[in-house]
Amino acid sequence: MAGAEEMNKYRSPLVSRYASKEMSYNFSDKKKFTTWRKLWIYLAKAEKALGLPITDAQIAEMESHAEDIDFAMATEEERKLRHDVMAHVHTFAHCCPTAAPIIHLGATSCYVGDNTDLIALRDGFNILLPKLARVIDRLANFAEEYADLPTLGFTHFQPAQLTTVGKRACLWLQDLVMDVRKLERARDDLRFRGVKGTTGTQASFLQLFQGDHDKVEELDKMVTEMAGFKKAYLVTGQTYNCKVDIDCMSTLVGLGASVHKICTDIRLLANLKEIEEPFEKEQIGSSAMPYKRNPMRAECCCSLARHLIALMDDPLQTASVQWLERTLDDSANRRISLPESFLTADIILSTLQNITEGLVVYPKVIERHIHNELPFMATENIIKVIVKAGGNRQECHEKIRVLSQEAAAVVKQEGGDNDLLARIQRDPYFAPILGQLDALLDPKTFIGRAPQQVAKFLAEEVCPLLEPYKTIKVKLVVSIAMAK
Repeated sequence: MAGAEEMNKYRSPLVSRYASKEMSYNFSDKKKFTTWRKLWIYLAKAEKALGLPITDAQIAEMESHAEDIDFAMATEEERKLRHDVMAHVHTFAHCCPTAAPIIHLGATSCYVGDNTDLIALRDGFNILLPKLARVIDRLANFAEEYADLPTLGFTHFQPAQLTTVGKRACLWLQDLVMDVRKLERARDDLRFRGVKGTTGTQASFLQLFQGDHDKVEELDKMVTEMAGFKKAYLVTGQTYNCKVDIDCMSTLVGLGASVHKICTDIRLLANLKEIEEPFEKEQIGSSAMPYKRNPMRAECCCSLARHLIALMDDPLQTASVQWLERTLDDSANRRISLPESFLTADIILSTLQNITEGLVVYPKVIERHIHNELPFMATENIIKVIVKAGGNRQECHEKIRVLSQEAAAVVKQEGGDNDLLARIQRDPYFAPILGQLDALLDPKTFIGRAPQQVAKFLAEEVCPLLEPYKTIKVKLVVSIAMAK
């Protein structure tokens, strides 16, 4: 709980209200600046191993102070120097007097800044992917349970041919399966900036190693591996290429679009009273209307997904206006857009997990909606049966056209139920096929291969995708009271 002083300051709801502890920490000052210190330690270790006069005592001193950052001192140093990296170099050097001469040796600010960002991006994907897998798992269970429950399909949000509740869930799942693959690909494509110097030429390191190109390449490789990356970008300017941010954020934006579509569908179905998100026993839907059961979790997801989608413009603009080897107008923007994209993706996944773990289906309501529309949909089958019984196709079509319009008038003008079936049963023309009407109006004869498609999709697409995540435990971090 924030103290009274904190309540006098603006706090981003993404952290104070929504995002998980692990994602908040991933973009925290604590992680950022301890990572800077670790990167300086990696650099010193590699430089020592390759022959520079750096001692074990200097490295040990740095390692002993990797975590204990004097943030007050760093803030004061930055106020004086107007340079965040040098402020932390001075702060680190203050507690490491022996190592002070070799901290940041040969490096530029982007050595710690950009490499730390790449680590945060990689770790952010590693936080999101198990959560996305958990959502897919829950939704797959739902799809399997309701694979053969008929429901009205909708095109243009008008009643269309029947589908099943489980098949519709597979449409949602297909989007999320694509998102998993894209997030994995974006994470696996990430490389380390490594040690490249001020404009990416590695000139400072070439001087340190007296023109030994092999040692400079080995230094880059060693530091890259210490940071947990398999490869570094072979060419950079002062920063890594800003299109990397475009690639990463576009995958998150795509996820945002998927979640928005899923939760919009759930909101529409909630209006029809066919499906609802979980609703707590003491939850209040409206301060004025006590009977309401608003889909507030789905609404929250849509609201945050729109914010996530809107963030895509930032990396596109930033990449397009970078001059030559680099301009500093990227920095302030990236400090906001990169963390916010991951923090927002994190909360919409946590909230969607909560929704998919408690979706409530109302089969009787679904059945009533089908009953209101199915007679219209069955007319083509009725015509076929009449023809098989010796009737005339055009004559039957005209009979059904008239009766259908009369039934539609009852529904639209009088607010009554669809009585087309009763009208057909009363018309002597249809007497030869009355015994077949029940079979013709069985909803399960209108769902095609939906149950088989669900089974095949889950078996061939979803289950193999989830296999690597089976041993990963994902904690539900969203607070129901905070999700509104």
